[in-house]
Amino acid sequence: MATAATGSSRPGVSVGPTSEFSLFFPVKPGEGDAMRAALRELQDTPGYRPGDYGMAIATIHEARFVLFDDDTRLAFITSFDGPWDAYMDDFFTSGPTLALFDAVFRHTEGYEGLPDVAAVKAFVLSAQETAAAYQRNYGGTVKEVRKAMRVNAAFQQVLDHPDAAEAMQHPALKPLLDEAAD
Repeated sequence: MATAATGSSRPGVSVGPTSEFSLFFPVKPGEGDAMRAALRELQDTPGYRPGDYGMAIATIHEARFVLFDDDTRLAFITSFDGPWDAYMDDFFTSGPTLALFDAVFRHTEGYEGLPDVAAVKAFVLSAQETAAAYQRNYGGTVKEVRKAMRVNAAFQQVLDHPDAAEAMQHPALKPLLDEAAD
């Protein structure tokens, strides 16, 4: 069940331990191409490339930037684990992540830039819109999902090992093997 966040310390809607966060910014006139270049640079940075999991902020489930209205508006939409304040603290102390986002946000109207973290936080909050609806298809935090992926990979190695065939015949493993058959 989705619940609306309460108070200014946690905007967005939460489902279990995860919250959504949606920001909408006007892009400075004529800076659409520069914005696209900054977003490509962000996407090509280790930890942000598709399939990279070494992000400085390890609580993010996913995030996207969308340029729309003929490159005059930018949406940043994400979901993350834990309270909004902790997510923002991670964001503002992440060093490389903050520098990359600074390179993107400098192409938006009203952005004053670093190092004034309080002003950047206010800027981010001014662009926030709470989702009218938010749904997740899976439970678990990023940490739990990544652990499940590691356990599954290890289990697949066991299944592929020729010496495991006899052990896999044990009745106690039937529920696990039934799930693995999907």
